[in-house]
Amino acid sequence: MMDGWKTIRLGDFCVTNADSYSPREEWDFVNYLDTGNITNNRIDSIQYINVKSEKLPSRARRKVRRNSIIYSTVRPNQRHFGIIKSQPENFLVSTGFAVIDVDECVLDADFLYYVLTQTTFVEILHAIAEQSTSAYPSIKPSDIENLEIEIPDLTTQRKIADILNSLDRKISQNTKVNENLYYQLDTIYQSIYPYLPSDELPDGWTCVPVGTLCDSISVKHSFDKENLIFLNTGDVKNGQFLHETYSLVADMPGQAKKSIKVNDILYSEIRPINRHFAFVNFNADDYVVSTKLMVIRAHNINARRLYHFLTMQETIRELQIEAESRSGTFPQIRFENVQRLPIVIAPPDVELQFAQILEDYYKMIDSNICQNQQLVTLRDNLLPKLMSGEIDVSDIQL
Repeated sequence: MMDGWKTIRLGDFCVTNADSYSPREEWDFVNYLDTGNITNNRIDSIQYINVKSEKLPSRARRKVRRNSIIYSTVRPNQRHFGIIKSQPENFLVSTGFAVIDVDECVLDADFLYYVLTQTTFVEILHAIAEQSTSAYPSIKPSDIENLEIEIPDLTTQRKIADILNSLDRKISQNTKVNENLYYQLDTIYQSIYPYLPSDELPDGWTCVPVGTLCDSISVKHSFDKENLIFLNTGDVKNGQFLHETYSLVADMPGQAKKSIKVNDILYSEIRPINRHFAFVNFNADDYVVSTKLMVIRAHNINARRLYHFLTMQETIRELQIEAESRSGTFPQIRFENVQRLPIVIAPPDVELQFAQILEDYYKMIDSNICQNQQLVTLRDNLLPKLMSGEIDVSDIQL
């Protein structure tokens, strides 16, 4: 241990699940965050619930405050955690989170958030979860409270957190730029493709089922290479590949797998609204994917054009409705649901024009994604070194 650092038990300097909502408070509405809608501190969506006309989910109970750390108690390795910096009115989070509030005289909340998101701690908590007797691998708040961590003085904690926050701010900035680029693309799409499948189309325009423009790649049961990289559903999100969650095929011996190649579209069968999809824009000879990810291979259409259509909000909503109509534990779709989607195809010159626009925009989008992946790698490499005191920050002026 570095000089000036000390070991503490988290439960001695944190409070978990301090405040809960009671129906007696009679809020007119609730902004609700479920566990699946935040990953690595990035919120995908917050559900607005009109309590007067809609039933409030039984799990919508936990209140949070500024600097509350929220940490999903189910399958910690899926990294559904974050730290609250601002919140909408009447904000509640799921009881599936442990809500952690720190003693600010001893702990910096951002520092503790980074401690708990280190791979070593995530793996420790996931190992505890896998020993649980509940339906899903899960931890209890007491498992977090019983963790022992090493901490420096508050000034050093804040310096460490500021270094890591600076990287996360740049990642967030790139993500917002990409969101704006996606929005621009949607606007351009609406102007180039003004027709709905139900409209009477002009000469040269057609409406066809998506299934006439692509195939689904089936399971491959044997692979020639060892140490192939395995992608699960949670490893792709909003067009990004989440490097920290990759596994080697050797670690997944019992799972059927599919091979992929450049220009393939990866699309989760489960909960389309969670946006677990990505476009393969690299040589993927060393990658295979889970059977829960559809591998869609385009033909007779530009692959990016098809990917853009499949990831538009209207398409996702339609597939989500289809998923929710099926019986089963999770809202789930099949490739035949994708095949049946109607897509409007323009004359060749218009398709070529939009394909060029897509290429130009996705060069910028992919560049930002690539930079973010480099920043994530840098952050994750720095994280354990900063948290162990291996990198001395005492002389850094921030």
